[in-house]
Amino acid sequence: MVELQRLASATVGRVLAGRSLDAELAAVLARNPRLAERERAALRDLAYGTLRHLGRLQAVLEALLERPLRDARLRPLLLAALYQICHTRAAHYAIVDSAVQCAVRIGLASARSLVNAVLRGFLRQRAALDARVERIETARYSHPQWWIDRLRAQYPGHFEAILESANGRPPLTLRVNRRRSTLDEALRLLEARGMRAHAIGEAALRLASAVPAALIPGLADGLVSVQDAGAHLAAPALDLAAGQRVLDACAAPGGKAAHLLELADVELTALDSDASRLERVRGNLDRLGLRARVAQADATRPETWWDGTPFDRILADVPCTASGIARRHPDVKWLRRAGDIAKCAAAQQRMLDALWRVLGRGGKLLYATCSVFHEENHLQVGRFLERHEDARRLGLAATDSDPRLPAGQLLPDREHDGFFYALLHKT
Repeated sequence: MVELQRLASATVGRVLAGRSLDAELAAVLARNPRLAERERAALRDLAYGTLRHLGRLQAVLEALLERPLRDARLRPLLLAALYQICHTRAAHYAIVDSAVQCAVRIGLASARSLVNAVLRGFLRQRAALDARVERIETARYSHPQWWIDRLRAQYPGHFEAILESANGRPPLTLRVNRRRSTLDEALRLLEARGMRAHAIGEAALRLASAVPAALIPGLADGLVSVQDAGAHLAAPALDLAAGQRVLDACAAPGGKAAHLLELADVELTALDSDASRLERVRGNLDRLGLRARVAQADATRPETWWDGTPFDRILADVPCTASGIARRHPDVKWLRRAGDIAKCAAAQQRMLDALWRVLGRGGKLLYATCSVFHEENHLQVGRFLERHEDARRLGLAATDSDPRLPAGQLLPDREHDGFFYALLHKT
């Protein structure tokens, strides 16, 4: 436990300094190849869980401290230990003792008494502290205040459910590669490994319990892919047919691009501006036995990559705040700023206008985000329709289950993450 606390607290500390959780955790795991899969899973849970509940943990810690911490390394260590006490089954005495030893290991032997006092103080005062911090919104909802306020204004009847969902563990859903397997075959393969799952639609399975990707049968062989149920809606919405020219304008890491190719024999171009992320696209396509033209390019500058032949279908899964997938990427809550919404919306507008130029007459473009903020979603599409008289929005029944929500908006819940979709037809 001492080593896991050390690695997790160092990771959390770097995220609080502005780094990406996924990138930092990947680097830690690469530097520690001897960690068993069980230890890797525990490390992920400790780092991700601490950041999911950071708002509440921060408030509790501040209430326990009599004076500011002298060394910045102590804060993530204490936060990680508090998370363990509140959200894991580990014995409390073991968590405290390990945190004291961890302080020594990271060169803070003089802080042993402080670490011990803070954690044991929490155990003695837990009920009172919980009641005290519950009155603080950033602690109760474990989100920044600006995020809470914006959701309250935009979703007055849903904001608490959205915030609560973002602090939970995401479901694990698999997409079956129908070119290599069937739903029944994939289900039997899971059951043979003792993993319970149930079917969702025609090509998806949701596992009853999440497991590390390395343990999912058929994943390495290209029989299945990990993909959220909300993301499954993108490829079918484009109404694909064999022989069509299709563009995935922001393809990395390749899940939706692969789904397009699993559904139809189309001529797919997969673009992304990030060369390193394109390697993941190539890796996913190779694993699934699929082929596409993969190219590094800026989708907003078609003159640098377009050959002049219009596309029949375009998937514009545009960069966004990722506010709908905060439970999968809890660092997003703490790294984003309110001003980022306007910056994302401006970039999305440029991309939409550029991609509309390369879509053929009669073609369809699916605008997609993993955001829940209106400025990136239905307000963005409304402004686009005002600028382009040759654009008409088509209905998508699968995304319009709740009449109280803007059309196309999926909110995160037990079944899927938060997404927005708008299907645009070039008349």
